[in-house]
Amino acid sequence: MLRLLSFLRPYWSQVLLSVLLGALTIAASIGLMSTSAWLISMAALHPSVADLGVSVVGVRFFGISRALFRYAERLVSHSLTFRVLARLHVWFYQAIEPLAPARLTSVRSGDLLNRVMADVETLDNLYVRVLAPPLVAVVIILGMGIFMGLIAPQLGIAIVGFLLAVGLGLTLLSLRLNRAPGQILVNQRARLRADWVDAVQGLPDLLAFGQEKVWERRIQARAADFSATQTRMAHFGAAQSALNSLLTGLGVLTMLVLAIPLVASGQLHGVMLAVVVLGSMAAFEAVQNLPQAAQLLEANLQSARRLFAVADQPPAVAEPLTALARPLGAELSIRNLSFSYGESPVLRGLSFDLPAGRKIAIVGPSGAGKSTLANVLLRFWDYAEGEILLDGQALRAYRAVDARRMFSVVTQNTYLFNASLRENLQLARPAASSAELERVCRQVELGAWLTTLPQGLETLVGERGAQISGGERQRLAIARALLKDAPIFLFDEPTANLDPATERRLVETLHTVSAGKSLLWSTHRLVGLERMDEILVLEAGRIVERGAHAALLAQNGLYARLWNLQNRALTE
Repeated sequence: MLRLLSFLRPYWSQVLLSVLLGALTIAASIGLMSTSAWLISMAALHPSVADLGVSVVGVRFFGISRALFRYAERLVSHSLTFRVLARLHVWFYQAIEPLAPARLTSVRSGDLLNRVMADVETLDNLYVRVLAPPLVAVVIILGMGIFMGLIAPQLGIAIVGFLLAVGLGLTLLSLRLNRAPGQILVNQRARLRADWVDAVQGLPDLLAFGQEKVWERRIQARAADFSATQTRMAHFGAAQSALNSLLTGLGVLTMLVLAIPLVASGQLHGVMLAVVVLGSMAAFEAVQNLPQAAQLLEANLQSARRLFAVADQPPAVAEPLTALARPLGAELSIRNLSFSYGESPVLRGLSFDLPAGRKIAIVGPSGAGKSTLANVLLRFWDYAEGEILLDGQALRAYRAVDARRMFSVVTQNTYLFNASLRENLQLARPAASSAELERVCRQVELGAWLTTLPQGLETLVGERGAQISGGERQRLAIARALLKDAPIFLFDEPTANLDPATERRLVETLHTVSAGKSLLWSTHRLVGLERMDEILVLEAGRIVERGAHAALLAQNGLYARLWNLQNRALTE
């Protein structure tokens, strides 16, 4: 709770203004009821109209001011809530950005989306319905205690006692009853929404394997559990509402019982009897929402715990305390590099040099560590043993963003946003002109395809590029890398989704456009490798062979076996 309240620090003036306006709203309501009661009671005695003039003005004043204060209170409190929620969204994004991708691999995408959206949105109740009402209630309870105490001490004690019974007693009861269901409800909602996201994303596969009914039953079971918890909390809410009404009625009745003897003995003017009763009734507005606020509190705290559980994870890659300036040279050296995912070693003692302009291919069977090496170079993961030098300095000595600027990257699984071709390409260079975008599209053999699109570069590609083929997605990724034009090209299976003829042409294009630049090419498709300066053959994370294409074939080792298997598959 204290940590959540810290997000309010820049807005304390608005919090205090919201509480003040809330208290004035209820005070105006009490004033309206009390003045109206006094006016009606006095009118029953048939006084002159002049004697009622002040009370008539008072009724008008409190009636109008109550509406104005309520409007102002809603305006300020909701403005405050939206500002705090916006700050929470930005804070959470800034917190998880350094965690990607290493720390977020264990979090389901649907669950992460639920934290970003639902858990943050749940907290809108915290500032409007949980935080402000208790503060307003404190002001009103003190004010009513003093007001009624001035009329008669026993009336002051009675009204304070019943206001505390509703505001404090029912609130504590609500906290006790809703603590466990509130936590369960948030977790069940998270699991339900995560399953929904998985079902939508994997719907084609579910249909292909005939498992849509199985998944449907799973979602129905999740929804039934969620509904049962909601029903349980609704029952608690109904019981609290009934107790609330009961205690409010008993409080008003008690004030009436205590006031009648005062009127009979002459200690209290008769017209004040209605003032005491109706004024007390209006005062309960300040505490009636507190049990509901308590019911929402645990759900808010559980949502906050889920946000903090992700945001508080330490990044897998720590930024240097004093970072070097952005590297100028593209010389890359790797010395005895080892890396493990937990207890599973992936890279073991890798050593090689990539001077500026040199081309190196890294090949090997699946699981040999090719993609892992790319992730380490991009500072997505940190390494424990060995050293990586960029421009003669340790890679760890640079900020991750500065190190990544040195690489133009194409990975196996390129993400395309649900935006236009232009916007997806301009991720690499936001200021790129249409002519530059069309040029790189022609370089990756998308020029003719681009002319067939009715909207050209403004054509939407769909979510994850669903409206274009896999080969087109991969070529767009290569075009994006060419557009960035960094000193080092880092390709991780760049032609994985292309047919052999297109692959051969694109490999030639890549060699042409990367002339004079460093190239590190990870692949299991042994195409165009005869133009590489050196080929590193990985097996189980180790370099087992290295050399040029012809020399490796002559060794008749692992590289030669992979080459023969690939050619045999193409022939067959």
